[in-house]
Amino acid sequence: MKLVIGWLYASTMNIYGDRGNVIALHRRAEWRGIRVEIREIGIGDPIPEDVNCFFWGGGQDQEQAAVAADMQGTKGEALRAAIEDGASLLAVCGGYQLLGHEYRPHNAAPQPGVGLFDAVSTAGPERFIGNVIVESEWGELVGFENHSGLTTLGPTATPMGRVRVGRGNNGRDGTEGARYRNAVGCYLHGSLLPKNPALADWLVERALARRRGDVQLEPLPDTIESMAHAEAVARAAATR
Repeated sequence: MKLVIGWLYASTMNIYGDRGNVIALHRRAEWRGIRVEIREIGIGDPIPEDVNCFFWGGGQDQEQAAVAADMQGTKGEALRAAIEDGASLLAVCGGYQLLGHEYRPHNAAPQPGVGLFDAVSTAGPERFIGNVIVESEWGELVGFENHSGLTTLGPTATPMGRVRVGRGNNGRDGTEGARYRNAVGCYLHGSLLPKNPALADWLVERALARRRGDVQLEPLPDTIESMAHAEAVARAAATR
């Protein structure tokens, strides 16, 4: 088996430890004997047809504007088609915002999104900074938010989960992130996947299933990972 990771805008949207998510996907596949190839997909690069797992990190508004323009037309269509065909994806912060319909920054023109998620994001007056715990289908997810974006989900959107600690999508409705098929977007930096191996394994498993049908990963001896996750949850809960 082979996992091909498409790292969207690795050089322009890579802040707050987002690189660790790619490392986690790589290592947890490799530890199971799965071959891994990482493709960096930058501005002007097409979406490779053989990528079965995508990662898209966060960036500043200036970088997001250039990336939003690059994603219009055939490139955005190719990414949506890959997700419809079963590819998995994790997007964090800026990448998450640009997978919605639109991101509206302060004092600048709206940035068009890919439209994968039924969501609109607007730059808000307050910055949300701190630890986050989210109740989700993968159990408790723990991460760190640092954003002023306010994301509102539309009627057809499914949130990634419900916030137990932190502010989430907008600080009002208790939601965090969005989920569509095997694609997940959220505001959790930190990095997210090293702290939450269950989500990392789900992304790998869904990616491999795109080409091979039903895939069930062999469990890993995650004693240390489980202890680290529990400690991160306890610390986040203590800051509530």
